[in-house]
Amino acid sequence: MMLACVSVAGKGLTDACLAQAVALIQAQGVRLVGTVQSNPQRADRRRCDMDLHILPDGPVLRISEDRGAHARGCLLDAGVLEAAVAATLDRLDRAELLVVNKFGKQEAEGRGFVPVIAEAMARGLPVLVGVNPLNHGAFHAFAGGLAHDLAADANTITAWAIAHRRSHAA
Repeated sequence: MMLACVSVAGKGLTDACLAQAVALIQAQGVRLVGTVQSNPQRADRRRCDMDLHILPDGPVLRISEDRGAHARGCLLDAGVLEAAVAATLDRLDRAELLVVNKFGKQEAEGRGFVPVIAEAMARGLPVLVGVNPLNHGAFHAFAGGLAHDLAADANTITAWAIAHRRSHAA
């Protein structure tokens, strides 16, 4: 399968798993585009910040809005997310593999990284997606039976990426 997902229950665990796998994949010389997320904590906030690292070499975009120490609900800055989508789409030509940090609420509603995933698949580019456990069903509905669930293990993910990377000749 050219489309695979990783899902780990627990706040930030899918992000950490993908970040570890991406480091291993890059060390193998695979040309990646896409995003990985880090979630810096601040002592004066109930919720973490969300930073997207645009692969392969930046920039880092803060996709969370700072709405104050007591903010509740979604803190996603959809405009910055769309900037990350555009930056990723612009880099697809240079890639052997697309990594999308999260198939979240935006993607479940047909927005966010959905157009990038679809374009990558249309180009024959393998896609690795982190999936929030709450959106696992929505991801598989979107994938239409084309996606494979990978074990949340950096070595397993790396092996899949190496085996499925688009060749330089493609």
